[in-house]
Amino acid sequence: MSKVPNEAFRDTIGTIDAEGKRKFIFPKKPSGKFYNYRKWVSYFLLLILIANPFLKVNGNQFMLFNILERRFNIFGFPFWPQDFYIFVLFMIVGVVFVILFTVIFGRLFCGWICPQTIFLEMVFRRIEYWIEGDRGAQMRLQKQEWNGDKIRKKGLKWTIFLILSFLIANVFLAYLIGSDELFQMIEDGPLNHLKTLISLSIFTGVFYFVFVWFREQVCIIACPYGRLQGVLLDNKSINVAYDFVRGEKETGRAKFNKNENREETGKGDCIDCKQCVNVCPTGIDIRNGTQLECVNCTACIDECDTIMESVGLPKGLIRYASEDEIEKKAPFKFTTRMKGYTAILTILVGILLGLLFLRNDVEATILRLPGQLFQHKGENISNVYTFKIINKTHNDFNDIHFELKDIKGKLNIVGKSEFKVPKQGMSSGTLFIEINQYLLESDKTKLLIEVFEGDKKVETTTTTFLSPRSFD
Repeated sequence: MSKVPNEAFRDTIGTIDAEGKRKFIFPKKPSGKFYNYRKWVSYFLLLILIANPFLKVNGNQFMLFNILERRFNIFGFPFWPQDFYIFVLFMIVGVVFVILFTVIFGRLFCGWICPQTIFLEMVFRRIEYWIEGDRGAQMRLQKQEWNGDKIRKKGLKWTIFLILSFLIANVFLAYLIGSDELFQMIEDGPLNHLKTLISLSIFTGVFYFVFVWFREQVCIIACPYGRLQGVLLDNKSINVAYDFVRGEKETGRAKFNKNENREETGKGDCIDCKQCVNVCPTGIDIRNGTQLECVNCTACIDECDTIMESVGLPKGLIRYASEDEIEKKAPFKFTTRMKGYTAILTILVGILLGLLFLRNDVEATILRLPGQLFQHKGENISNVYTFKIINKTHNDFNDIHFELKDIKGKLNIVGKSEFKVPKQGMSSGTLFIEINQYLLESDKTKLLIEVFEGDKKVETTTTTFLSPRSFD
């Protein structure tokens, strides 16, 4: 295809120079319609991201990922180790959704929703523009000797970045250990929780390193999603794309000359101003086509539209479009591939919703004690069991007891007849079940056992009752 005469740019990435050294990017401050939209979306998502670990639904933290204690909350739903299959299904649904989203809209997630992009472009870079100025001023400051002005600007920026990194680390920690636990640690004082303080310092260091130095390298090198899009995108996917048909035309791009008619000369609408390159936060030239470094941030769209308007040419030289739309003028079509992913996603969401509605807030497990046989007690047969009750609610259970269903018998908890289960907690113990031998029809009888909290039934579970094969 003639639109890219030299494919050598694909042999390296835009942030590495010819000697293999890091080439820092100084993007021009973006402005325009899409940038304004992104700002509002980003601030809304930042609010959600920061508020999530501090919001509660029915006493449960809205979002919690406590890996050490194997406790997870998603949208206020608590998940215990016994619910891990639902948590995994949540993750699978998320992955399939991202795949479907990428097949249709390319890397739109990265430019508009990804926390890394939002924090870097809408928080840290905006502070950088405020302190150091726009692209040209930043480049001059970088080359400048270390004098009072440079020390003041760099010192102020790095100090603010460190404070922000510390605050982000606290929010991140609230996701991992819970906001209540975080507030308790703050109240107790950091010296009383040295392990947590060390973890917080490590998180702060990681975030500081990412937003001060590593920056766009996270998207280009560390994030696997950029590679994933390479196998998901096709010529029907909608991306931030350069209209090479219109931009190059017969004789290619050329500098703007207001005294010439570009239609007569066959020159493309691209005036080769390179502003789309200067504004790119990953340092690529969008005119080279789809590249893994592109995060679909739309900065090049806004910049190109501004240039086109200033020289009297139509906007949309760079826009959201598929390759088929640009090359063949083909309208967007919901392909068989997209329909397949949609069907899979719909099925998975249906299964997930079903499991969530069928899921109980109380989980009871009653199992026969390993290695123990039944015992004769007069006309009764006795079996010994261990039980475990998990209370997933935010209320204490103060009066838990068991009752046999559909068969008469005695059920005795060792040491007590009733017991408590704390909120978000678990209780376990041992119990004996005795049933008259003449009520048993086989050597293995399935028992239904109801769990009550006071007069309210909160769960029903099953177990197996062993007895002799026959009674003479």
